[in-house]
Amino acid sequence: MGLLTVAHAGEEGSAEYIWQALEILHAARIDHGVRCLDDERLVARLASEQTTLTVCPLSNVKLHVFASLAMSNVPALLDHGLRVTINSDDPAYFSGYIADNVLAVAEEFRLTDSQIIQLARNSILGSFLSQQEKEALMKRIDALVFNTVAVPRSEQ
Repeated sequence: MGLLTVAHAGEEGSAEYIWQALEILHAARIDHGVRCLDDERLVARLASEQTTLTVCPLSNVKLHVFASLAMSNVPALLDHGLRVTINSDDPAYFSGYIADNVLAVAEEFRLTDSQIIQLARNSILGSFLSQQEKEALMKRIDALVFNTVAVPRSEQ
């Protein structure tokens, strides 16, 4: 029917849950997935297929996946070439919308401009927008980053 599958996996559960989401559910995107680093073969597959991981750092701390934000593996996920995005997970409960999560991670890990730009690109690439919509948004990022084309104020 053309529907894409998304699965919560690899947050509180093991890397095996991610395998199951990929193999059984044919998940196009993995919500969370932070436990993937426990399995080198899984990391290689996720990197090769560029499967998006929608990581929610502030909820990871609230759920005791990581004892503190400093323990989060977002930088390691990026270093492995994984398509990581930063997201919120029930913001009212976990105290943080997307911007709060991005800012917290950027500050905690002193992310470089390139890493922050990559996270933004990943969020577009990992979305279920049409290819045309993705290309338009990527051009807007390029315009902002490289100042090649003025972005109309109404679109900022």
